[in-house]
Amino acid sequence: MKEKPNLDYIKQLAGDDSAFEKKFINILKEEFPQEKAEYLGNIKNNLPREAALNVHKLKHKFNVLGLTKSYRFAVDYEESLRMADTSLQWEFLEILDIIENYVKNI
Repeated sequence: MKEKPNLDYIKQLAGDDSAFEKKFINILKEEFPQEKAEYLGNIKNNLPREAALNVHKLKHKFNVLGLTKSYRFAVDYEESLRMADTSLQWEFLEILDIIENYVKNI
């Protein structure tokens, strides 16, 4: 499932407006680490339903970064968390780590 994040959607959305593109990227850089940390805290504290809310917010960033397979995985994982099933957490964490590394370097 190892997709590579990209900025294609953001570039398409921004068109020739480089200021908008930079602002969008800066929002990603600011929000993503916070949302990931909140998710990890809820998993660590055995709060799967709260973690489902975090996954719901995070999954939209997957689409923005061109990660369509990861988005579909997150939809399934969110539903699992709502039923208190955390069995997919390691695969989700792998996706988050890929995104985190990418966002740090854009």
